[in-house]
Amino acid sequence: MDNYTPKRVTLFAGHYGSGKTNIAVNFALWLKSKVLNVKIADLDIVNPYFRTKDSARVLDNAGITLISSKYANTNVDLPALPEQTYGLVQRRDSYAVLDVGGDDRGAYALGRYAPYILEENDYEMVFVANFYRPLTANAEEALEVMREIEGACGIKFTAIVNNSNLGNITTADDVRATLSEAEKLSDLSGLPVIFTSVDEKINVNENNVLKLTLQEKYFDIKEN
Repeated sequence: MDNYTPKRVTLFAGHYGSGKTNIAVNFALWLKSKVLNVKIADLDIVNPYFRTKDSARVLDNAGITLISSKYANTNVDLPALPEQTYGLVQRRDSYAVLDVGGDDRGAYALGRYAPYILEENDYEMVFVANFYRPLTANAEEALEVMREIEGACGIKFTAIVNNSNLGNITTADDVRATLSEAEKLSDLSGLPVIFTSVDEKINVNENNVLKLTLQEKYFDIKEN
């Protein structure tokens, strides 16, 4: 990641359970170590159970502004997005990380911001792949999900993150077993795999591996 130049807007989307929220939060923490002003927005109006707001304290301690629905983490489940998100894509005075809802249904919410993002043309749209999840067990299935999300939000993906894991039972061999599938998805889509993410406790001595905390509440991002 030392050679990776971030765009002003970075969006993370993928299949349900791919771990995109975790990746988005950890990426925002990494980004904060590179630039001064970082904001992260939760656009997930589909899944009320695993939200960016879960990491509010960690983000606040890092000096990262969190934009999320006022109903997040409450027993009120309304598909409401905060008005501040428009300012995030319109004002262009900060680096923005957007956590997009799962699959094509969740990506519809992104559509209202797409014209501003496309006009500025300084964005990375990242597909988060977990090849241990149903419906994305291989590159062909993952590509189909990618195309569905693109059709729903109106923005094409530009990069891939391999976040394949089996939760707290994931081993280094489990991660290595998915590297070739991630490369196959890269070949099929024509998009680069910018990193493979692993729990910081797992020793994977491969190139382009980004270590982060997957099981706890997103504390650190470290490079191998």
